[in-house]
Amino acid sequence: MNLSFFDQFTSPCLLGIPLILLSMLFPALLLPTPNSRWITNRLSTLQLWFFHLITKQLMTPLNKSGHKWALILTSLMVLLLATNLLGLLPYTFTPTTQLSMNMALAFPLWLATLLTGLRNQPSISLGHLLPEGTPTLLIPALIMIETTSLLIRPLALGVRLTANLTAGHLLIQLISTATIALLPIMPTVSILTALILLLLTILEVAVAMIQAYVFVLLLSLYLQENI
Repeated sequence: MNLSFFDQFTSPCLLGIPLILLSMLFPALLLPTPNSRWITNRLSTLQLWFFHLITKQLMTPLNKSGHKWALILTSLMVLLLATNLLGLLPYTFTPTTQLSMNMALAFPLWLATLLTGLRNQPSISLGHLLPEGTPTLLIPALIMIETTSLLIRPLALGVRLTANLTAGHLLIQLISTATIALLPIMPTVSILTALILLLLTILEVAVAMIQAYVFVLLLSLYLQENI
């Protein structure tokens, strides 16, 4: 059976059952098991330091009322980071290349930040739709533009994450296919292509971490506007 470049983005199935849920739950196995002691080994120390660093970076722009979201945002960051990085391993599947999953994460959280602002400070939240000092003739157009930009925020979050990860996976597959195809014909060129593939893989690891951080950081900024 001939496989296309986009077959790597289809959810694997076992007996007709999609395994995307298993792919999402697998990163939880990397977390430390509960113990009566806070720090049991070097791995737990490193993980606690990493969680503290993420929480500090995400909560710094927020005021005290926004710290209630610390657990949600940190958990989302760890989930995205783990799924993005594990998806770079051979014979694995990356759930975050699916737009449906990213939209399922982005839309409810964006809606929660919006409803929080409308409930706590409705006048200030609605005031973002019309900048101060706007000429009278431009008021209807600016309200429509600001409303549109507000409504496409969850779509931008989901599409950004999906597009960056999909493009990186496709580039890795294209260059790896070229490396294998050139090996018997032009070994020297194949070796150079393999070096490019190694550099691209390192870049894709960085992209996987950066995109997870950007996704959660933008959510925290949306939250900051509404609290």
